[in-house]
Amino acid sequence: MSFYLPRGDDRYEPTGATESPWDTAMQHGGPPAALLGHHLRLDGLRLARISVDFLGPIPRRECRIEVSPIKPGRLTALNEARMVIDGRVAVTARAWHLAPGPPPPVATEAPRAAPLPETEDHAFDGFGYGHAFEWRCTYGGLDRPGETHVWSRARFPLIDGVEMTGQDRALVVADSANGLSLEMPLDKWLSIPPTMTTTLLRPAEGEWVHLACRTILTQDGLGLAEGDLFDSAGKIGLVAQPLVVRER
Repeated sequence: MSFYLPRGDDRYEPTGATESPWDTAMQHGGPPAALLGHHLRLDGLRLARISVDFLGPIPRRECRIEVSPIKPGRLTALNEARMVIDGRVAVTARAWHLAPGPPPPVATEAPRAAPLPETEDHAFDGFGYGHAFEWRCTYGGLDRPGETHVWSRARFPLIDGVEMTGQDRALVVADSANGLSLEMPLDKWLSIPPTMTTTLLRPAEGEWVHLACRTILTQDGLGLAEGDLFDSAGKIGLVAQPLVVRER
């Protein structure tokens, strides 16, 4: 099992592990974000920021990935990837990559997440993407609204037959910030992020990624989901998702 099956020529078939909680025929945004990020990798440079735009619901059908350079460079580079489904661009991503270098003369200590709990939370087992992870909460809970902090471990690789990278592990869960920290019941309210931006200090180390996330709502039907990403060594990045919030 994996999130995607490679079909050759940069084509992929999404599996049930990509299934969205909003619509069983659609994909959750996390796997497409990670797949596009995987294709945007550049030798010698490290992903620093990726902005993923969801141009509508993402059908759970075969897709093709296209990549274009925008601003090549030795120290900084910008490139773009597109997920094409049925001849339509369904998702786009732009990524800035930066070149690592010698250590600076000042060392900073990264904040750390709460320790990994022993008990797994099974509240997300009702749909494909939710079941594709082990979830272990350190604050809040998957079965109640509000701020939630949770360790996650993907049960499957992103691409069948390809070892999952630390970048893959961070991006495949980053788009979960709004779903994990919903303030309104999922069965009665929609919380739609048309875009997601993740900024990374570095790829995740190890199999577990911690996401500490919260949602802030305005009084005119909008919102912002934001989160902090950690691995066992400390903080690795930030997530932000603007939201359209509507009653179903």
